[in-house]
Amino acid sequence: MAGLAFIMIHVGYEFDIDQSNLKQYGWDYFVAFTTASFPWVFVTLYFVFVLLPPGTWGTLAAWNEMLLAGKFAAPTATGVLFSMLAAAGLSATWLYRKARVLAIFDDLDTVMLMIPIKLLMIGTARQLEVIVVGMVAMLAVAYVCMHKIRIPVTWPWVLGYAVGISGISEVIYQGSKLMDESVPIHIEVLLPAFVLGCVIAYPKSAAKDGAVTSDSHHGYPELETPSERRVAAVVAAVFMVLVGLSMPLITSGDSGGQGGAMAKAIEPTFHGGGSPAAVSAAAGIGAAQQIGRITAAQPPMGWGLIALHVLVITVISNLGKMFPAVCYRKEAHWRERLALAIGMWPRGEVGAGVLIISLSYGIGGPIVTIAMLSLALNLLLTGVFIYTIKRLTQPLPAYG
Repeated sequence: MAGLAFIMIHVGYEFDIDQSNLKQYGWDYFVAFTTASFPWVFVTLYFVFVLLPPGTWGTLAAWNEMLLAGKFAAPTATGVLFSMLAAAGLSATWLYRKARVLAIFDDLDTVMLMIPIKLLMIGTARQLEVIVVGMVAMLAVAYVCMHKIRIPVTWPWVLGYAVGISGISEVIYQGSKLMDESVPIHIEVLLPAFVLGCVIAYPKSAAKDGAVTSDSHHGYPELETPSERRVAAVVAAVFMVLVGLSMPLITSGDSGGQGGAMAKAIEPTFHGGGSPAAVSAAAGIGAAQQIGRITAAQPPMGWGLIALHVLVITVISNLGKMFPAVCYRKEAHWRERLALAIGMWPRGEVGAGVLIISLSYGIGGPIVTIAMLSLALNLLLTGVFIYTIKRLTQPLPAYG
């Protein structure tokens, strides 16, 4: 969680909006909402109507479980996307600036859409209302204090901020359990870290009349030193290794044909290796509400069938990200718009976090294996996506 907070502080620090032109951002937010919701809807429908038996299609429990299991397809990997676009020499382009806005809004939508899912899973609770109010308050702070608070932004400080945010989140979580252990207040570090990055003021040399310079790659010299880049790379690498270690065992029909019993047998091992406090509490709620009983009861699949479903899920989830390709017709050539849509395809840290939440509630069976492998495949293909983007935009087509 500290690694994720470190990454998101940098994302927020590089995020800036023109508050005199909010109408444009309203449209950007709508476009980002489609890139977060369409993949989620497509994957959920596939999980229900292809991977579940017809007898479960009309049950609310099946839809609740599939809505949670399919959420991994929604968020875009902001940190991976921004760093690879910059490494490809695209940091000064319209594509980079627009992708930065859409990807961050996409992730914010993913976080906020988790609230109605939790309501469906465990019902209404005052604690969830507190989380919603807190999220709105943090977004208001980010808007009002956008890059106005001057505090250090070098890596030792940012790492300290990240650890502090993670610690405060855990303190709130443990304190809320004293009031109601069944529905604790668990504030994900994604939004607080992003907001902190948003409110940190730019160095005077990197700003002009209160706005960041147009060439964002050279607008943050304090983050472009060799030591800063090295530490950022190490933190991101360690974070993704820890995400991988938190994934459950992969099982198929070749592992003994135990079905749901096998899925449940590996859950304690996974729970112990993930985020212990939050995962164990969520697992208790899931067991009390009998969440996961439909997915965990599904029979195992052979590797060939799993591979087919992984490919289909990957394709339809990425097709759900294509709406930006038909937008911004007055701003960019169709090749840039297509490249922008492809830029929404990479998945990473946020998607992995959502998948962990799904697992912690007891979602199991082959559906989890398919979701996890699809996430991994998208992550492995990030370089291919960036190469495709560069080919589409090099040289940049004349437009205007």
